[in-house]
Amino acid sequence: MTERVALITGISRRIGIGAAVARRFAAAGYRLQLSGLPGYDDAQPYGGDPDGVPALLAELTEVTGDPDAVRYQAADLSSPSAPAELVETAVRGHGRLDVVVAVHAYSTHTPLGALDAAEIDRHLVVNVRATLLLAEAFAAAFRAGSGGRLVLFSSGQRLGPMPTELAYAASKAGVENLTHQLSPLLMPKGITVNCVNPGPTDTGYLAPADRDALARLFPGGEWGSPEDAARLVEWLCSPDGRWLTGQVIDSEGGFHRYA
Repeated sequence: MTERVALITGISRRIGIGAAVARRFAAAGYRLQLSGLPGYDDAQPYGGDPDGVPALLAELTEVTGDPDAVRYQAADLSSPSAPAELVETAVRGHGRLDVVVAVHAYSTHTPLGALDAAEIDRHLVVNVRATLLLAEAFAAAFRAGSGGRLVLFSSGQRLGPMPTELAYAASKAGVENLTHQLSPLLMPKGITVNCVNPGPTDTGYLAPADRDALARLFPGGEWGSPEDAARLVEWLCSPDGRWLTGQVIDSEGGFHRYA
């Protein structure tokens, strides 16, 4: 896997899925272009990670042994130009781009009876439009002929309702549909397209009591970890994942939505 280059979006907190993917990729010899929007997490109830980005970069640089192997660029994916700019930055900085892992997401409280048009639009812009533009820019920049990987992220909205996150659920349904639409278009270019639903993942966003209650809905009594999702992403992006495309993979550890 030496000299492969990956762009990973949605990184600002060290406890996040994007950071876990970056750690596995760094250990596997990838060169990395990372991106995120720390201010978004800072504004959430669970709070941000003020030292997250510099600490993660230092950690990954120690793993790679190369200060130029890991780069970071903050980006607001609500900007129409941001996806293409990220791809261009990755190619300019590392000479090529083999993998895009789109972990970014926008989510706020959007229940029926309190829907706001601007909030619906922002969900669709960040979660769907930015993902589609990333795919287009990646396809245009990809030159290897084979081994390309586009990994998207879903949230299991096919498997049960999300009554307080209607805009988020609708946007993630769009991401899943993009998986099916893009896969036959990108496979001839040498790029597989798959989508991971990691299920409830312990990234520190719930209060302890809520976290413990949700853990009881897993047969094993424990949440999924960011590393669980990262292992699957690493496999999808490895040579062993070459024949899998157009799939939405529910990696939820037996989570019971209706228990």
